[in-house]
Amino acid sequence: QEDPEPPQIKEEEEELCTSQEGEQHVLKQETDTFLLTPTNEESDHQLLSHNSHGNTQTGTNSLKCDTCGKDFKYRCLLTVHLRKHTGEKPCICNFCGKRFRETKTLKDHLKIHTGEKSRTTAIPEGKDSNIMTVLKNHTRTHTGEKPYPCKICGKRFRTVTVLKNHTRLHTGEKPYSCNICGEKFNQRSKLKIHQRRHTRERPYCCSTCGKKFTQTSSLKNHLRIHTDEKPYSCSTCGKKFRWPSILKNHLRIHTGEKPYFCETCAKRFTFRADLLVHIRTHTGEKPYTCNTCGKNFRHRSVLSKHTKTHTGEKPYSCETCGKDFKTSYESFIHMRIHTGEKPYTCNICGKNFRHRSVLSEHTKTHTGILPEYNIDCPWMARPNINYRHEILNT
Repeated sequence: QEDPEPPQIKEEEEELCTSQEGEQHVLKQETDTFLLTPTNEESDHQLLSHNSHGNTQTGTNSLKCDTCGKDFKYRCLLTVHLRKHTGEKPCICNFCGKRFRETKTLKDHLKIHTGEKSRTTAIPEGKDSNIMTVLKNHTRTHTGEKPYPCKICGKRFRTVTVLKNHTRLHTGEKPYSCNICGEKFNQRSKLKIHQRRHTRERPYCCSTCGKKFTQTSSLKNHLRIHTDEKPYSCSTCGKKFRWPSILKNHLRIHTGEKPYFCETCAKRFTFRADLLVHIRTHTGEKPYTCNTCGKNFRHRSVLSKHTKTHTGEKPYSCETCGKDFKTSYESFIHMRIHTGEKPYTCNICGKNFRHRSVLSEHTKTHTGILPEYNIDCPWMARPNINYRHEILNT
């Protein structure tokens, strides 16, 4: 049998059992008066007694979380627990707008603004016991003040703790190690996230599609897929992106930066994915296999195009004449027949062409490089005559 819980825990349970509407009412009163009135023990016992009759089902610990399987005695505790998976934070601080999952956490947070010392958080001996220090650190999130510089690189930080974590990047210190695989980390939070790979714990769940994540930042980034939020914009062209990493890659298009290069031929690439695909031209790797004929391909897109030769699928139709095509690119090129667009120009005679390949063949009429060609009709002397005429008439 479990030991009786201390009054402090019972107070927490009472607060957790408060309805969402009740939370908002209590918070408004607290904000107006800056007073945090503790709940007496008698009402704690009354509430727990009430919950034992009204909020539990048959048996002890009969309420189970469908996501992680954890059991709860009271429905109100399960409700608050579920917010860990959904990411819901209905309790809002009226001072700074920060959100919290439960009333108790918000109450403790409000004491940072009011200057009142927390009765539930014991400050370890040797630490600064002045709550105003915590308030000052928090205020810097609004003012942007960063008084602590890194002595190595000069980067500045709001708190000593964050500076200390940063310094480990320079020193290579990794004091936190995984007890399963031994991998080391410079921050405790990174170790905690890493360990979820071993336990397969994914406590943060998307309420829209049900996908689960190991950390709140991953869930937050994922939610932008559903909301179509794109908060990161390119200062050059105005294009918007969901994630800063994608914006960073996009900016290379404007700057011309190509940080990835092939160690075999020294060719450079803007994106790492392009480099990985290019390397296959040297290694001969063709990881994508056709399930119908067994033919292998270097690119997934080429396999997709090839597969349609078996199915006969032509999902792309010309809106003008109704002709069907296997790929969107073929449909795009075909549209030039209707629009009259000829974007490829010969630098020698100024003649325009619909296709780059046709321009390339035409250029040879000026340079004189025409092996096995009839000058009167270069196309008719080609071995692939049917293909050449099809190119010209599509």
